[in-house]
Amino acid sequence: MSTPPTEWLELFQLVAAGKVTAESAAASLDPAAMVTIEGATVDLGRAARCGFGEVIYGEGKSPELIQNITEQLLKQQAEVLVTRCDSVSATMLTEVFPHTRYETLARTLRIGNQPIDGRQSETGGRVAVVCAGSTDLPVAREASETLQWMGINVETFDDLGVAGPQRLLSAVEPLRRAQAIVVVAGMEGALPSAVAGHVAVPVIAVPTSVGYGAALGGMTALMGMLISCAANVSVVNIDAGFKGGYVAGLIARQVAKAAKH
Repeated sequence: MSTPPTEWLELFQLVAAGKVTAESAAASLDPAAMVTIEGATVDLGRAARCGFGEVIYGEGKSPELIQNITEQLLKQQAEVLVTRCDSVSATMLTEVFPHTRYETLARTLRIGNQPIDGRQSETGGRVAVVCAGSTDLPVAREASETLQWMGINVETFDDLGVAGPQRLLSAVEPLRRAQAIVVVAGMEGALPSAVAGHVAVPVIAVPTSVGYGAALGGMTALMGMLISCAANVSVVNIDAGFKGGYVAGLIARQVAKAAKH
């Protein structure tokens, strides 16, 4: 007998605890399920289709709209992730929902049906998040918070930029134990190629908008990463820590699943 997805088990536990109705749980297993509220159409079937529930992009949304979307999603899933959530919205939402975790640097807010802690997953795989410089940390932390929301074990490596290559060499052995690696860098965007040349796993490169004039708001890093000669580098959008973390998390999750069978 195959093991049910982790999200299903969490959902069934919430039903058993009386925190989610059986009707809501059943609706979440419908890949086409959705509900329309004022200002949004909430996708309730995304976890059934894609393995993880809908994530709320908070930028430009009022706290009230985020609250209304979250209330719908929490009927179907154990925890909701809000990205690009400013501190004002986070403060207001923390007063509404009893179980939250706000990461100031990443601007991510996790809202759950039960307490949120930093426990590492036993089954979700392992991803390393490598940050080139301290100025890139907000994007790197967004990737890390996304991975933790996905139930992936995360190990972070900060300030390993190519200006000090010995720093990367000291981290190579633990990086080789990851199932996927997210590398966040601005400037000329060289670090993903340097990392990729040392490992046999996918490297998800995240360019940032960090750098002086010729960095062109991240375009120079983006182009450098796209033309990387390292065959195991793939690239996501500028400052897209969420996207880099999500892609790496999907990879690690599939590897972990395969290892159990």
